[in-house]
Amino acid sequence: MRVEANQVIARLDDATQQAELALARAQVESARAGLQETEALLRGARLERDRLRDLAARKLTSTASVDAAEANYDSLAARLEFGQENVKVAERAAALAQDALDNMTIRAPFGGMVVSKNAQPGEMISPVSAGGGFTRTGICTIVDMDSLEIEVDVNEAYIQRVSSGQRVSATLDAYPDWQIPAEVIAIVPTADRQKATVRVRIGFLERDERILRDMGAKVAFLGVDTAAETATALEGVLIARESLQQDEAGDYVWRVGNNGTVERRAVVLGSPADRDPVLVAAGLSPGDTVVRTSDQPLSPGQKITDN
Repeated sequence: MRVEANQVIARLDDATQQAELALARAQVESARAGLQETEALLRGARLERDRLRDLAARKLTSTASVDAAEANYDSLAARLEFGQENVKVAERAAALAQDALDNMTIRAPFGGMVVSKNAQPGEMISPVSAGGGFTRTGICTIVDMDSLEIEVDVNEAYIQRVSSGQRVSATLDAYPDWQIPAEVIAIVPTADRQKATVRVRIGFLERDERILRDMGAKVAFLGVDTAAETATALEGVLIARESLQQDEAGDYVWRVGNNGTVERRAVVLGSPADRDPVLVAAGLSPGDTVVRTSDQPLSPGQKITDN
C-alpha cells in the first residue's frame, strides 16, 4: 500500500505510558496546589510584617517581633520560588510522559510504498535486535520510489573520467532494450582498498513504475557532461573504437572507396581515443565506410571483401 508522510501505520500497547502520563499530570496539579497555598501564606506574612513595621515605628511593639515577621516572610518567599520550580519540573515530566505515549503511535516518516510487513498484531517489537526469534525489529519497510538511485563501483583507473553531473545511460536487466537517462549525483570520496574501486551514485532523470528497488542495472557513462551540454556540441562522425588506428604519424582509419579499395585517411578526434564509439571531428564525412577489423595488415589501394 502507499502511505503518506505522518500517516499512522501501527499502534503499540500504551497502557503503561497512559498510566505514567496520568501520574505525571497528577503531580503537576499537586505542585500547583502547593504553590497556591504558599502564595496565600506569603500574602498573610506580608501583611503581618507591614503591620509590625508600622507598630515598631510608633514604639508599640518590640524589634524582635518585627525580625520574626521579616524572617517568616523571607522563608515563605523562598518556599514560593521553590514551589514554582517544582511546578516546572512536574510539567517537564508530564511532557516526557506525553512524548513516550506519542511514541506508541508509529507514523510514516515520509511518503512512499510499503514493500514488506515485518510485524503482525500481537507480536513484540524492539528498535534493536533482542537476540531472539520472537522479537521484531521493525513494523514495515517503506521505500520512497521517487528517490531511487543506482550505486556502481568504478575502477580506480577510470574514475578520473567520471564527474558530478555527467550524463549516464542506465539499462535495467529486466528491460535490456530500455535506456533510461540518468546523471551522476556524487562520487563518494573514499575507495575500496580490496576491490580498487570508487562508489558512484547515479540518479534517474525520468521516473517510471517499472523501476523497482534492488533491481540489477548496467550503466554507461556518456562523454558529454552537464557543463559540455551548455556549450556548442561538437559535430563529426561516430565510429567504432576498433576502426581507429594509431602510429607515429597520428590517428587514421582505413576508408573504403567506391571501387572497393581502401585508402589511409588521417582523422582528428573530437573525443578521447579510448571511448567507444569515438567521435571523429574531421577527416570523415557522414556515409563514409571504414574498415572495422582486418585479418591481415592493409595497404593503400588494396581490394577488400566482406567476410
